[in-house]
Amino acid sequence: MHIQSKDSFKSKEVLNVGGKSYTIFNSSKINHPNLKRLPISLKVLLENLLRHEDGLHVSKEDIDALLSLDPKAMMREISFFPARVLMQDFTGVPAVVDLAAMRDAMKSLGGDPKKINPLVPVDLVIDHSVMVDSFASPKSFDENVKMEFERNHERYVFLKWGQKAFQNFKVVPPGTGICHQVNLEYLGKTVWNEKDGGVEYAYPDTLVGTDSHTTMVNGLAVLGWGVGGIEAEAVMLGQPLSMLIPEVVGFRLEGKLPEGSTATDLVLVITQMLRKKGVVGKFVEFYGPGLSTMPLADRATIANMAPEYGATCGFFPIDEETMKYLRLSGRPAETVALVEAYAKNTGMWRKEENEKDYFFNDTLSLDMSTVVPSLAGPKRPQDRVVLTNAASDFQNQLLTGFQVAADKTSRASSAQAVEGGNYQVGNGDVVIAAITSCTNTSNPSVMLGAGLVAKKAIEKGLKVKPWVKTSLAPGSQVVTDYLEKSGMQKYLDQVGFNLVGYGCTTCIGNSGPLPAPIAGAVEKGNLTVAAVLSGNRNFEGRINPHVKANYLASPMLVVAYALAGNMHVDIAKDAIGEDSAGKPVYLKDIWPSNQEIADLVNKTVETKMFDSRYGNVFAGTDDWKKIETTSSQTYSWDESTYIKNPPYFEGMKMQPGSVSEIKGASVLAVLGDSITTDHISPAGNIKKDSPAGKFLMSKGVQPVDFNSYGARRGNDDVMVRGTFANIRIKNEMMGGAEGGNTKYIPTGEAMSIYDASMKYQAAGTPLVVFAGKEYGTGSSRDWAAKGTRLLGIKAVIAESFERIHRSNLIGMGVLPLQFHPGTDRKTLKIDGTEKIDIIGINPSMKAQQDLTLVITRANGQKEEVKVRSRIDTAVELEYMKNGGILHYVLRKLI
Repeated sequence: MHIQSKDSFKSKEVLNVGGKSYTIFNSSKINHPNLKRLPISLKVLLENLLRHEDGLHVSKEDIDALLSLDPKAMMREISFFPARVLMQDFTGVPAVVDLAAMRDAMKSLGGDPKKINPLVPVDLVIDHSVMVDSFASPKSFDENVKMEFERNHERYVFLKWGQKAFQNFKVVPPGTGICHQVNLEYLGKTVWNEKDGGVEYAYPDTLVGTDSHTTMVNGLAVLGWGVGGIEAEAVMLGQPLSMLIPEVVGFRLEGKLPEGSTATDLVLVITQMLRKKGVVGKFVEFYGPGLSTMPLADRATIANMAPEYGATCGFFPIDEETMKYLRLSGRPAETVALVEAYAKNTGMWRKEENEKDYFFNDTLSLDMSTVVPSLAGPKRPQDRVVLTNAASDFQNQLLTGFQVAADKTSRASSAQAVEGGNYQVGNGDVVIAAITSCTNTSNPSVMLGAGLVAKKAIEKGLKVKPWVKTSLAPGSQVVTDYLEKSGMQKYLDQVGFNLVGYGCTTCIGNSGPLPAPIAGAVEKGNLTVAAVLSGNRNFEGRINPHVKANYLASPMLVVAYALAGNMHVDIAKDAIGEDSAGKPVYLKDIWPSNQEIADLVNKTVETKMFDSRYGNVFAGTDDWKKIETTSSQTYSWDESTYIKNPPYFEGMKMQPGSVSEIKGASVLAVLGDSITTDHISPAGNIKKDSPAGKFLMSKGVQPVDFNSYGARRGNDDVMVRGTFANIRIKNEMMGGAEGGNTKYIPTGEAMSIYDASMKYQAAGTPLVVFAGKEYGTGSSRDWAAKGTRLLGIKAVIAESFERIHRSNLIGMGVLPLQFHPGTDRKTLKIDGTEKIDIIGINPSMKAQQDLTLVITRANGQKEEVKVRSRIDTAVELEYMKNGGILHYVLRKLI
């Protein structure tokens, strides 16, 4: 960080706190009529601009545009300089691979490899590698950790090398927690302070993260959101994040949750409301009297799911509740004092009486007393189902969504015997019940609530059904402390929710295999079975390859569904089991009151838990300490199927080549609406007969050692073979069949998208992909863009793009093009046999320019249509002209 602001608005001043002086840029000193109308999230952006006003990246006009609150002026591109970067290991490994490759490229171009270092602080938390192989046993945690270290040894050696080789780069070792919860409980400061040129500066804590749920820390008034690994690397290397001044949607909360409803139920309502409103690319700022009684853990739960409601972030300003949480979580007294003084001096402290003046582009409101228990599913997080309708809705989904024959929808009519068991498995059975992921495991009320449900169930003599794979993967070790101190962990253990690891597990597809007899019965009957998880993602094919229906629910409902065992059971009114005397037991019999939960939280969650767990957070376990690695400045790139030097910089010259039009491109895939990054990016298990599986076997890796795509993100040979390979993706060129296949037009053969791509690339044929609305929705998966580039795809032509994936495509040198309203792949009757030219790509092209799509049909007929380039900003145009963001940064550093 180097601060050299022109300070045109004279906002620079000194703030004295506790005998210490901090230099700050205080926007409240600016004499402007709109200042008091600015939502607090925009005040954070304003401070960032004031501090970085250098006339190059940030101009006085940028600041004027933000202050104007004029929709036209606010269409302006600005540069945002986050204070830090957060990474998880799935997305972090390829980012460190790219940094290591950039050091090699720097060396070969005659530069100094030591120049390649993060210039802002980077924290990488290893949380995506643990899988649920062992479950429902006191030994599960140790067994899963052992397998994690065996599977990921090569990756961990590489990350440990990075920890030594790069400055400003810290690794939180495996077994600590989920990056978002570690960020909330430890890394986030709310107000950041740092020395530059002998001066101590204080400013709002801001960040970007390589996981879309980075937004969780917005609950702590830390402005940040998820970006692709590609954008994060640029920020790490000192580049600003280029963005348009966002619209801000105000979300007013009033009242409080009624008896029986949880923070999870609340966030599912908010997600549904905001998805319906349409907030993609916008900030959401929460305000209103409801915040006064809302615990910070609930705020974090809501902020976490911003990607699910489509917003860039869901921001909660600093207030007394923020201070309470900073003290509870053991933040240093100096930090706590600075946060309060800074917020009150700069107008960033939440005052309910000021909120009526705020300029919001749109508003929504919710009376929280109307929230009822709910789930979301079976395929999307915004598809909320009220608990009382869950069973009937599932029946309807079986018929209409999963195309199950009407006479086979019931459990009895579809039941298959389970080998070696005295029970059967049928349609609707819950085969996975997982308390997992960052959304809820940071929230003591729902975690201790789950413990109370388990306790009451045990006291009634209830048991989890034998076909349910149960797991508990908390977001931090602090959760274990309060579950044990409260006595709830022993009850969770008794119903099979033993600790399986500290990591994302089921929510990201690391649910591990179903027991072979269960999987066999599911396959034999082609059953539609379910997972109920306390996570934030439930896209098709994500949770487990055998599980088609996936429901998001509170940890308390996860336990309840594990006991009921089937989605056909209407747990709102039907018995979920029998007590030891054979009498029916209902959900109300085992559901704790809100007061009971609150009392337990107040009695058990203590500051000393945070202090002891985070006292030496970067040291790691004995297993981590035993890993040996070199201290060289460049990586040795040993033969590995996990870590490989990527081909992005091969043949790179000091000057970029000239951009040119795309001629004679073939169509690799024609895709529908809501194609997620899970559909595009390699994710989950690697199948034996897939191109990636065949490649690994050719390298002597047996299927038992394949691990997941996520674990192998550092090897482009594996990852490119898994791009567009999702078992649920539908390429319209294949007549509606599922799977990552296409038609190779020159011969008419059906083959994998990877194999077809290799044939086209060998012939020197550029490729394009057509798609519908919301292309690239979901997690910020950088490999969705990297794999696209390595498959030889030059452009993606869609009806609309999700924010992160669009910028990632540009970051990898792939052109995103958007149809104008009224035109799409269907109106143009695109079937994949066409040849495509894209006219208008040249060195003088501008951002958001119209280009011409020339479609040549198989019969030789031509049709022209205008499409809009979704290169939205001048900086993105520079990335494109350089062949991608990494090439741009590397040339700049040299």
